[in-house]
Amino acid sequence: MNARELSPTHGKSFVLIEIGLLLLLSLVWGSSFTLIKIAIETIPPLTMVAARVSIASVLLFAIARAKGLALPRGRKVWAALFVQGLLQSALPFTLISWGEMHVASGLAGVLNATPPMFVLLIGMTEGRKGIDIAKIAGVGLGLAGVMLTIGPGAIHGIGGTAPLAQLAVLGASLSYALAAMWGRRFSNVPAIVAAGGAMACAAAVMLPAAVAFDRPWELAPSRKGILAVLALSIVCTAFAMVVYFRLVRTLGPLALTSGSYLRAAFAVLLGVVFLGEDFTWLTIVGMAMIVLGVIAVTAPRPESGNAG
Repeated sequence: MNARELSPTHGKSFVLIEIGLLLLLSLVWGSSFTLIKIAIETIPPLTMVAARVSIASVLLFAIARAKGLALPRGRKVWAALFVQGLLQSALPFTLISWGEMHVASGLAGVLNATPPMFVLLIGMTEGRKGIDIAKIAGVGLGLAGVMLTIGPGAIHGIGGTAPLAQLAVLGASLSYALAAMWGRRFSNVPAIVAAGGAMACAAAVMLPAAVAFDRPWELAPSRKGILAVLALSIVCTAFAMVVYFRLVRTLGPLALTSGSYLRAAFAVLLGVVFLGEDFTWLTIVGMAMIVLGVIAVTAPRPESGNAG
C-alpha cells in the first residue's frame, strides 16, 4: 500500500505513521555506531557481524513460525533474498565495522549518510518519474544538515585518516542504497519473513568467513562487547529489519534512505548523552535542516490531474 492510493485524510495519517517509524528506525540504527564501537574492542568485525545476523535470523524465524507464517518457497525467491542479505547486512555491516576501527565515528557518520545520494543518482540515470526538484532539494538539505550536525572537524578528517576505511564506509552506503531499491521486489512477502530470510542468507555467508579468518573460539570478548552484540542483533537488526521491509513498501527507497541523515543525527545526540560530547548551535541548526530535508523527500506529491 502506498500513501498515494489513500484518501487525503487517511493519506496524511498514514504518512505520519510511516515517518514516525522512519524516526524510530533511524534512532535504532543511529545507536548501532556506539554499540559497534563497544563491541569492536574485543570482537573482530567478521565474528561480530556473523553473530549479529545469525541471532537475528533465528529470532525472526521463531516469531514468524509463532505467527503461523510460512517461509518463502522457490529458488528465485531465495536467490533474491540472498542478494538482499548481502546488500543490506553482510556487506555493509562488515564494511562499517572494519571502517570504524580506523576512522573517527563522526567522519563515519558523515560518510554513511550518503545512501540518498546514490538512490537519487541511480534513479536519475534510470529516468525514474518520482524524482522532482523538491526531492533533490530535500536530499541536498539533509546532507548539509548532517555536515553541520557532525561538525566541521569531522570533514577536516577526510584525507587525514585511512583512505581505505573511508572508502569502506562509503561502500556500505552504496550497498544500503542498492538494498533499498532491490527490496521493493518483496512487496508480497510478509516483512518479518523477508527480514528473516535475508538475515539467514547473510548468516550463511558470514559464519564460514568468521570461522575461517577470526577463529572465534580463541577470542575472549568482554561482557560489554557481548551485550553490545546482543543489542545489535535483537534491536538494531531483527526489530529494525521488520520496520525496514515495511518502509521499503510504503515510503520507497529514496524516502527510506533519507533516514540515514536522521541516523547520523541520532548518533551525534547519543554521543552527547552517553559520551559527554559537545552540543552546539550548529547541532541544533543541522538537526532542523535534516528534519526539513526528510519532510521534503517523504511528503506525498499531489497528482497533476488533481490540481486545483
